[in-house]
Amino acid sequence: MSKPEPARYRTTNWKSYNEALKRRGSLLIWLDKDMVWLAP
Repeated sequence: MSKPEPARYRTTNWKSYNEALKRRGSLLIWLDKDMVWLAP
């Protein structure tokens, strides 16, 4: 018995796709000024 071939998806609206990736990948990093950094 052979494996079924995986489904192929094609992006047709690249502008919307790229915007969604940008929104998904945005990160907010909050740093405390009083934090002690103990890196070797």
